[in-house]
Amino acid sequence: MSDMKDQVALITGASSGIGRATAELFAAKGVRVAVAARRQAELDSLVADIEARGGNAIAIKTDVSVSADVERMVSHTVDTFGRLDYAVNNAGIEGQWAGITDLDEDEWDQVLGINLKGTFLCMKHQARAMLAIGAKGSIVNVGSVNSFLGFPTGSAYCTSKHGLIGLTTSVSAELASQGIRVNLVCPGIIDTPMHHRAREALGDEVYDQGVLPSVHLKRAGRPQEIAQAIIFLCSDEASYITGTTLTPDGGLTLTV
Repeated sequence: MSDMKDQVALITGASSGIGRATAELFAAKGVRVAVAARRQAELDSLVADIEARGGNAIAIKTDVSVSADVERMVSHTVDTFGRLDYAVNNAGIEGQWAGITDLDEDEWDQVLGINLKGTFLCMKHQARAMLAIGAKGSIVNVGSVNSFLGFPTGSAYCTSKHGLIGLTTSVSAELASQGIRVNLVCPGIIDTPMHHRAREALGDEVYDQGVLPSVHLKRAGRPQEIAQAIIFLCSDEASYITGTTLTPDGGLTLTV
């Protein structure tokens, strides 16, 4: 893969799961990383781990649904490292599983605020930072197989993830001529805290006999496998890829 050493990456939702694995993999390739999330202690632990391996990282506590937080996050990244080359918008929540007649309006607003509005705010300020220095940047948004598949009681989550397709393709069309590529990664069932909560809600029997058998590879993916896909899209090897959706899901969507 192309040399990424001394480039700068900003990863949201980096306190666990896919975001943490992506930050670790970037750092292992010599990329300077800014990691952002709402949980400061987890971010500090991640930075300590990266620095212990010889990497360079900073932690920025951020709520991506708050415009001022996002602007500060991007500014702090650029002020510290002097540039921004890669941005991974991974922050997301599943919210309340509830039928449409029972779903709280506040819950809907929170899920859409973080998953969709938060990605919009991040892209807005990330693109500004990249354009300001003339960087040939790459932005990767993280969706889900629920960017194209709905399920009962998941209307807020699925709507937020569906929206990322339109957001990604539209912004890709805007920024391509200025040297910034924008893509979407839509993972399937991945071994993260979010999917542990889903397994607990469904029960082991339903999960093991109903959910996992629908995956061609018959297993959950690992966060590191999604991180590899994200970093590929950021790399020069993906220089002709923009506005697309990559679906590392073990074949799940082929059976639905």
